[in-house]
Amino acid sequence: MKTISFPDGTTVPALGLGTWMMAERPDLRVQEIAALREGMDLGMTLIDTAEMYGEGEAER
Repeated sequence: MKTISFPDGTTVPALGLGTWMMAERPDLRVQEIAALREGMDLGMTLIDTAEMYGEGEAER
């Protein structure tokens, strides 16, 4: 897995999954969780989330 390093020395995977539009529609919850699980099953370790995504629900 390729990584990138930030100026402070933190190293993260170059590829991750963003959750910006997740948790906006309750009818898509099952598919969104399945996508996250599939990514983790395939070795993904970086999930980009923020408190404001889905009014905090994307983090939950």
